[in-house]
Amino acid sequence: MKNKNSEASEVVILERCWIVEFRSKTDVSIVVKFQSGEQDLYLEAASKPDCESWAVALGEANSEGLQNKIQQLRRLIMEIKEERASHEARQFVPSSQVDSLGEPQFTSIQRIANEPKLEFSLACKDLVTATRDRKLNTFIQVSVLHPAEHILTRYSSTEIVEGTKDPLFLTGVTFPPEYPIYEETKIKLTVYDVKDKSQDTVHTSVLPDHKEPRADTGRSFLGCTTFRVADLVKSKEQQLTLTLRTSDGGKTVGTIEVNLVKMGELEDGETDHITTDAQDQKCALVRECTATEGISGKDNLPSLSAVLKNPICKLYRFPTSDNKWMRIREQMAETTLSFHVPKELINLHIKEDMRRNQELKDLGELAPHWDNMRKSVIAHCDQMLSMYQDTLAELGKHTGSSFKSSCSKGEKTLEFIPINLHLQRMHVHSPRLKDALYDVITVGAPAAHFQGFKNGGLRKLLSKFEAERRNTGYQCIYYSPENTAKAKEVLSNINHLQPLISSHADLLLNSASQHSPDSLKNSLKMLSEKTELFVHAFKDQLVRSALLALYTARPGCVLKKPAMPRNSTEEGGDLQHQDHPSQIKRQDSIPHHSEYDEEEWDRVWANVGKSLNCVIAMVDRLLEKDNVSNTKEGENDPSAADCKVFHTGDWYEQLYPLVITLKDCMGEVVTRAKQSMAFVLLQELACGLPQCLMLTLRRDIVFSQALAGLVCGFIIKLHTGLHDQGFLQQLHTVGLLVQYEGLLSTYSEEAGMLEDMAVGISDLQKVMFKVIEAKSEDFLPIITGRREHYVIEVQLPAKMFELLPQEIKEGKLLRMYPVLFNVGINEQQTLAERFGDTTLQENINQENLELLKEYYKLFTEKMPPDCLPHFQEQNDLKGLLENLHQNIQAKKRKNVEIMWLAATICRKLNGVRFTCCKSAKDRTSMSVTLEQCSILRDEHQLHKDFFIRALDCMRSRQTQGALNESDDPETGCLTDNKPTSRHFYPVALLLVSSHLLVVWLILSLALLLAKYQ
Repeated sequence: MKNKNSEASEVVILERCWIVEFRSKTDVSIVVKFQSGEQDLYLEAASKPDCESWAVALGEANSEGLQNKIQQLRRLIMEIKEERASHEARQFVPSSQVDSLGEPQFTSIQRIANEPKLEFSLACKDLVTATRDRKLNTFIQVSVLHPAEHILTRYSSTEIVEGTKDPLFLTGVTFPPEYPIYEETKIKLTVYDVKDKSQDTVHTSVLPDHKEPRADTGRSFLGCTTFRVADLVKSKEQQLTLTLRTSDGGKTVGTIEVNLVKMGELEDGETDHITTDAQDQKCALVRECTATEGISGKDNLPSLSAVLKNPICKLYRFPTSDNKWMRIREQMAETTLSFHVPKELINLHIKEDMRRNQELKDLGELAPHWDNMRKSVIAHCDQMLSMYQDTLAELGKHTGSSFKSSCSKGEKTLEFIPINLHLQRMHVHSPRLKDALYDVITVGAPAAHFQGFKNGGLRKLLSKFEAERRNTGYQCIYYSPENTAKAKEVLSNINHLQPLISSHADLLLNSASQHSPDSLKNSLKMLSEKTELFVHAFKDQLVRSALLALYTARPGCVLKKPAMPRNSTEEGGDLQHQDHPSQIKRQDSIPHHSEYDEEEWDRVWANVGKSLNCVIAMVDRLLEKDNVSNTKEGENDPSAADCKVFHTGDWYEQLYPLVITLKDCMGEVVTRAKQSMAFVLLQELACGLPQCLMLTLRRDIVFSQALAGLVCGFIIKLHTGLHDQGFLQQLHTVGLLVQYEGLLSTYSEEAGMLEDMAVGISDLQKVMFKVIEAKSEDFLPIITGRREHYVIEVQLPAKMFELLPQEIKEGKLLRMYPVLFNVGINEQQTLAERFGDTTLQENINQENLELLKEYYKLFTEKMPPDCLPHFQEQNDLKGLLENLHQNIQAKKRKNVEIMWLAATICRKLNGVRFTCCKSAKDRTSMSVTLEQCSILRDEHQLHKDFFIRALDCMRSRQTQGALNESDDPETGCLTDNKPTSRHFYPVALLLVSSHLLVVWLILSLALLLAKYQ
């Protein structure tokens, strides 16, 4: 230390110290504190910028820091030497490895299809420490030297193992099936020692804004080694023992063992020597994997590859309670269904809305009041239709990732797309148990984020809208939601059955022209069945009352009083639907029912049946005469007496006029029924413009997100259980249980998200699945239907389709039973429990518990007990349901036991598991990893001392290779100085003392208010 123009008066050695810089804008002081207990050194700068620069300079001015820089330079020199050596080696590639074009040829690694090309585990022995007074905390960085590109690429890292010179790493290395790795590929293993924070030589508490911390801060280079892939895969024992050397290649610092891993083989060795004192473990294998693995191998590859994309694979080995190794391969994959399903659904919405608009236009001439109402409705519907078309066009332009990141949840063009929809799969190979797969679909809560939650979600909005509709004035007629849904069903049946009946009638005439008795019988049978369904569709009283309302809405209508008036009370119930008798009193334009003659509709409706009877009678007569041996037996059908039949000897000529009459009668019924049901829909739309259309849009958005996840879950479950006859029997006999685990709070916006999510999942009950044989290489599902009823056709290759039961192969529709259980676990839920309301969560859990009990009752009635999974014996399902019921009734704060019980029941009932939070990142990933480790402990005997360490391994990740340090692959967007880990804090931190959380939130709010004031 010296003055400006004087000799040095004091020398300060910066060893085992840290720098404290005061954060005050006016204070320019710096304090140097020593771990040895020596007196603190106070320094004062001329200005704040000088103070900050001095803090950085002092932080770097120490002997150990300079040694770290020297080691870093040596490591860089060694890497440059390796690159030069590989460049020189390229000039001497054997001629056998060069093709006719001069390009080098490399030897591929032969492995099982649909399995990773290469997997290996790592362990170090006899590592040498730089100082004797501290223990090593080591991890291995894996880099790949590609023989074609001759570029050293960082690939992955293991977790950190603390406190031992013989670390055995639980995180392995895996190379996906299509990763460009060959026998000539070199792999470099670099071992680092990570310093504990309490032993850092110098720590600077504040850095200037323009400075970033060095990437190598807190770790030091120990040694490295390199091996060829061919040496590992061709070694006799499939193991390499390599020497670790310093950067200059001179000093030996230990050895490293590389063991080739195959999931289907057991690993030798005991695990007693593994240290259990580990923390801050970080591991990540984030290379792309273009194929998915299943227990049963190759046949699943083509169809699943069409659904799952870009998997991220991790490999672990954990000890069991009997000191054996089990291997776990964890996989997270995107799905193309994130965009495929919404686009198919929007296309169906467009077609449905176009048909509805045309049906409204086809109502014919209406009185001025009703005509103006129709024009207004059509104008609004056209605007909404245009919006759907624009959204579909924008989605058609989308390229790139096959999932929507959380930072895009507010984009209007992507509002139909689910957030972060992924498959999370865990493949477990245990030494004494059968291999097992555990799948969880993770997705952001289905909700209309772009529209916002200022007025709540769908659950509240639909209830409020229905109450307002009941109080509508005289402008329109009120129809209950049940009657509106019935009208849509009638229209759907008309659109479906009319073409079928017409087609079967033409086939009947074709059979008659060919004089084919067998074909004639079959055609008549199909025609009769479809016509009976057609006639039955119009027996509902809603059609009669709607015809009356439409008749009186015509301009200048003349009412005809029937010859024998019907009971006025009965007729009055038709229009009023007997639910809201007060509504009809406000309809000044609707006359009394006694003035309307319904006999005309009865006659038109009955003519279809009579026409069919004439066709049946004629066919019977023709077949009877054709059978010469039975000509004298039997008598003519008396029902044909009313039919004017002329026997010309030609079947076609005799059937043709009867079939034409049937078509004409059916056409008249269709015209009247379509107009009457369209009039009902007109009332529904007119009573709530524009809220009705906006609610329909919001419901479509939420349902689209929920359906994409459901289709993904069903396809994955079907492929996984394809060889499980018990599951397949359950699928077509009972249906599939789909359990959603919600982690949303009931506070602020998340309460609205939960309302949206509850309605969207409930709407999945109207979805049916059908499995068909694929006729091409396109295995993507096909969606048909309308808003009240959808059928998803899942395509399977021929070999897989043959494995299905006959009922499924014949096209039996498969039912879904979705249930939702929600438990808020974040700090916002603490606010809701302290100052808000948790009734929404309680009601949702109670309602879905009843649905779950209903499914269990159906399951026990229709299925034999031996169809349950092998671990059913451990817990009684009935007891689990009772325990779940008690926990829901207890109304305990943040009762996570509800989640564990619901998930366990779902797995035992062969169901599909979903886990959802706001964006399917933090809370979702913590829940999934905790569930996976719990399964390993409960079902696969994970050693109890390794539970936390296994959990930390699954929850941590380091930035690798080409992955940008600030690029989160789950969010898909750049973040500024945010941790890239998708697993942040253990669940326990979310359940800390609610009192401290409230105090912290209040203080934070006060600081924000002070800042903006």
